[in-house]
Amino acid sequence: MEGSSSEKLIVVTREPDGITTVTINRPKSLNSLTRPMMVDLAKAFKALAKDNSVRVIILSGAGRAFCSGVDLTAAQDVFKGDVKDPETDPVVQMEQCPKPIIGAINGLAITAGFEIALACDMLVAAKGAAFVDTHARFGIFPSWGLSQKLARFIGPNKAREVSLAAMPLSAEEAEKLGFVNYVVDQNEVLNKARQLAGAIMKNSQDLVLRYKSVINDGYKLDLRQGLAMEKERGHKYYAGMTPEQFKKMQEFIGRRSSKKPSSKL
Repeated sequence: MEGSSSEKLIVVTREPDGITTVTINRPKSLNSLTRPMMVDLAKAFKALAKDNSVRVIILSGAGRAFCSGVDLTAAQDVFKGDVKDPETDPVVQMEQCPKPIIGAINGLAITAGFEIALACDMLVAAKGAAFVDTHARFGIFPSWGLSQKLARFIGPNKAREVSLAAMPLSAEEAEKLGFVNYVVDQNEVLNKARQLAGAIMKNSQDLVLRYKSVINDGYKLDLRQGLAMEKERGHKYYAGMTPEQFKKMQEFIGRRSSKKPSSKL
């Protein structure tokens, strides 16, 4: 971000169509993260969350890796720094961002990179890409959610294998498990991510934001609590709608029903 010593290592590209791409840009080090990069990544997502011109965010890595984790040559600076500050925590800022985040996983996503991928809402991965958890191998305690999220996404037994044995999870297997949405050729990862973003942007922006929120918030609850939350938010949403908004909804539905919907992304 502007004024930062690592400005060029986190690149934010706003496009006029509402898509913004955030690129971790340290390819010679396989996009390993220094403390300043983490701060800049957090600041980038915080700023994009407030930008009304941004509708979908794509997160990618430059070169042949998505993110190879924390730069362990500066481990003490990273792990004993102000890691509890949510303002400078990229995963916290991603989780708080109301905009859909699509991870474009072009290669390895290792440990912290794996956790950043877990903070995305959808994932498009390259053939041959892999997710690797090396916390147990290097004696690093997880703090960005991997120990809790992965088991919920792929099941506890598989998560234990991935984490306790540091066993790579291929993009292809992750797709079968429902963790990755699409696996494509490496040169098509960003195109597919943009295609998915375009499909999202065809819908009501207000409802997309509300829907992401109710899915993500509900995932942290049991089913009974989640259903109650959905009903409460639904009642509040409809109670706030004006007759004009209902009319616009009906007109929109009428226009859409006259067209044959496409089932392909």
